[in-house]
Amino acid sequence: METANGIIIRIRKLTESSLIVTWCTEEWGVLKTVAKGARGPKSLFSGKLDLFVSAEIGWVRSRQSELHTLREMVVGSYRESLRGDYSRTVMAAYFGELVERAVEGESAIPKEHDLLKRALDFLAGGGEVERAFPFFEKELARILGVGDGRQGSLQLAEALNGGFPRSRREAARLAG
Repeated sequence: METANGIIIRIRKLTESSLIVTWCTEEWGVLKTVAKGARGPKSLFSGKLDLFVSAEIGWVRSRQSELHTLREMVVGSYRESLRGDYSRTVMAAYFGELVERAVEGESAIPKEHDLLKRALDFLAGGGEVERAFPFFEKELARILGVGDGRQGSLQLAEALNGGFPRSRREAARLAG
């Protein structure tokens, strides 16, 4: 079994009882796992799988696909306050999508993971959405080697596969 510290950046329904959980991890980059039976009332994951949760996870690597099997998780932070405020939820989701689009799958991304963790903690702690938006884009561009730390949006858009996520428009509107 493999292990890592991860942040949940996406959750999708797979079957009536299972979910696909996308994680941003320092050690393995963006990682997709299947949480079998997670939607059931007696699931091991009941009450744990939610957006922006940080956890230590254990999974079994798949030999046939990019969907690995999630076996265990120990939650480190729920970041509940992000889900209670629309602008913070939108911004946090945008940051997760941006990282997912910007990095290679299953390769170490310590700087990107740290940036996402700090941004989510900043927002969860009441930090200003207006400050978080431009800072995150500039820092991500700098980390990816396409920005100079002063400007990031244009260089970042060019570096991303397919440009910015659609959620950027709403995030930018909320940031003012």
